[in-house]
Amino acid sequence: MSFFGDLRVVIRGPRFRRLFGTRLVSQFGDGVYQAGLAGYVFFNPEQHTTAGEVAIAFAVLLLPFSIVGPFAGVFIDRWSRRQVLLVSSLIKAVLAALTAALVAAGSDGALFFAAALVLLSINRFFLSGLSAGLPYVIPRDQLMMANAVTPTCGTFAAFVGAGAGTGLRLLGGDGSLGTALILLGAGMAFAAAGLASLTLRRDELGPDLDSEPPEVRDALRNVVSGLADGTRHIWVRHPARYALLTIGGHRFLFGIASLMTLLLYNNTFTEGGVAGLAGFSVALALSGIGFFLGAILTPWATARMSTDAWIALMLALACAALLAFGLPFSAALFPAAGFALGVASQAVKVSVDTLVQRHVDDAYRGRVFSVYDMLFNATFALAAGVAALTVPPSGVSHTVVVAMALAFAAMSAGWALRARAQKAEPSPSDLRSLPVH
Repeated sequence: MSFFGDLRVVIRGPRFRRLFGTRLVSQFGDGVYQAGLAGYVFFNPEQHTTAGEVAIAFAVLLLPFSIVGPFAGVFIDRWSRRQVLLVSSLIKAVLAALTAALVAAGSDGALFFAAALVLLSINRFFLSGLSAGLPYVIPRDQLMMANAVTPTCGTFAAFVGAGAGTGLRLLGGDGSLGTALILLGAGMAFAAAGLASLTLRRDELGPDLDSEPPEVRDALRNVVSGLADGTRHIWVRHPARYALLTIGGHRFLFGIASLMTLLLYNNTFTEGGVAGLAGFSVALALSGIGFFLGAILTPWATARMSTDAWIALMLALACAALLAFGLPFSAALFPAAGFALGVASQAVKVSVDTLVQRHVDDAYRGRVFSVYDMLFNATFALAAGVAALTVPPSGVSHTVVVAMALAFAAMSAGWALRARAQKAEPSPSDLRSLPVH
């Protein structure tokens, strides 16, 4: 079934709609908040951002997802998940208001970044609560559909929120008050998400605590051992291993491309400030459209070719886009590179999700996806650190772009060889038709 067909099916359930609405409102707020942070940290008209400063900001944005994420489930399985959604939304609203006040007061030092870091860490509890509560509001036979459409719609809502945040900046200007207005708007969205969660009963999302769960200390220890078990399980299953290595490599390259884009729009294509943020927002919006298109195209494409072949094609698309649209370092062409990389990124991710789900045992699936989650975000943050050492403040580096294109080409060639080898293997029906001697 198509993406929109799946969405039409799952949206019929009233309980699912209430949880889904809570997700969309909150992730819209996430987009607004991140637009405020990006504008303030990356596109400050009073200074030209360096690659090192961008890397630090990326670490603040992504480390909560890499470190807090796997451990959030320990508490999600012990607290009312509806209450997790409510309380985390309200805490995020308060922290957003705090960061807005700090910006308005001109205090953008350690306290500002600490408040932003705590807000983003709390967001991991919110997102984990959404995922854990989903099976309680959707029939079992529709769970796969719901898992397919809800993250994509949430990501799209975040992109829309980022656009709204950019609009608020155009209204409020590129000074401190404009940023404070954006962050305060995000806080209002977080508070609205908390109110939306109240449409669900306190016990409607679980957990079902029929038996006493283990002590928190034991549970935390189990998370660490579970990550090790998940890593070992992936390593001996070649399709899953190659898939995760590919997503790690892709996210690393995508991270370098993202940092270069920020620097180009802040220091080269524009003079920074509102003009830089507006240009970057156009590239981001096209990338978001590409993400959405990649999610829609992948089920259609993999019904007509193997998943391996589709991954190879998308990685080749990323390589070609960097050479055609990225290498000239043109303000007119660079958004096209963002669009193509967006298509390739989401298409590869959806394909990798499928391969991992197919080739790991159900008993290990949760632990494997915890490893996946950490890898997905940590490689992006690592890319920012590497780019800080290799990309100049202008963002212009032909050597780095060519190296990225070659890396995409190498991964594409590897998946093309896998696809050809699988196609050459006889199917079970072919083997049964062979004559017996």
